[in-house]
Amino acid sequence: MKQPFLSFDTKSLIKEFGDFNAKFIKGVGALTEIEEIDVGTAPKELIYEEDKLKLYRYTRNDPSTCRTPVLIVYALVNRQYMLDLQPDRSMIRNMLDHGLDVFIIDWGYPSKVDMYLGLDDYINGYIDNCVDVVRDVAQSGRVNIMGICQGGTFSVMYAALNPDKVQNLITVVAPVDFATNDALLFNWSKYLNIDALVDAYRIIPGDFMNGGFLMLMPFNLNIRKYVDMLDVMEDKDKLINFLRMEKWIFDSPGQAGECIREFIKYCYQENKLVKGELKLGGKLVELRNITMPLLNIYASADHLVPPAAIKPLNDLVGSEDKTLYEFKGGHIGVFVGSKSQKELAPAISKWLHDRDGALVPEADSAEGTPSAGTEAAQGEAGDGTAKKPSRRKA
Repeated sequence: MKQPFLSFDTKSLIKEFGDFNAKFIKGVGALTEIEEIDVGTAPKELIYEEDKLKLYRYTRNDPSTCRTPVLIVYALVNRQYMLDLQPDRSMIRNMLDHGLDVFIIDWGYPSKVDMYLGLDDYINGYIDNCVDVVRDVAQSGRVNIMGICQGGTFSVMYAALNPDKVQNLITVVAPVDFATNDALLFNWSKYLNIDALVDAYRIIPGDFMNGGFLMLMPFNLNIRKYVDMLDVMEDKDKLINFLRMEKWIFDSPGQAGECIREFIKYCYQENKLVKGELKLGGKLVELRNITMPLLNIYASADHLVPPAAIKPLNDLVGSEDKTLYEFKGGHIGVFVGSKSQKELAPAISKWLHDRDGALVPEADSAEGTPSAGTEAAQGEAGDGTAKKPSRRKA
């Protein structure tokens, strides 16, 4: 008699099915016990508001050991609490524990009144105002800027235009050279009809953007992670951590139409930043004007921002003190992975402490260092938070 093409161990199948059901039922019980998914729980104080933007300073229990404050500039496309997703995997808490005075920009959620905000508004307006507030509050002539992903690209532009205000520049998985085709996102963006999208939506919906990101790795991001979730459902703590990540992934702000139009065209499609052709506020953004120490961090397995888009920055800046740092992991692992907490956050803190108070060479176009007290920190609102007039255009 011929052997059957497929044979089954009935007892093993029944046991596996029973174990699965027991795990699933226990997981459902754990889900019903979760009332709220808490994220971004590190204590912080609101110190400045402008339009949708909020600037926070994280609370310290003791004085910082680094004289120069750190301003974190996150990307517009996701929420900044990724850096403080859960207490035991928080880059923010890690930086605080290592003696840093940390400030962060919360971009908020743009609405149609923000549709005409462009790159100049974000970089020469919002970021510059926040830098001046941080300088005033911390009583520091300069700030350390740590830019994340798209926020890192913005930070590079800002530092090139304002080298006199930046003590040290840290870029984390931040694209600069958009000529590469090593990642699907870069291929898509080069052929994207961004004019049609912006003209149709005015504010590009967050769900639209998020759908595109999920399609970059459709199996892993849409199917596999939910299959893997079954392995953690019976562990309430692991389940909550999974749900925190899900909350962050789907908490996607819309994008101000003019800003994303300019970002896609000037960067992805025309690569103006690297070519030295980008102008903001009538001034040319020259990367050689970045003369402060640079720590440029990339992730070796990044599927969103490939190393080829990040590494060239070190060859384009005017800094003599520049470090290219390879993190063995992916785009998200840079922020929430256990390796990140043990390796990256302490390395960033040490790098900043080693350069705290060092003299920064002046760029050719620098116009002198202004005083720490600025208009941005003047004019108190009723709640004691500094505010500026709106940059929105009618």
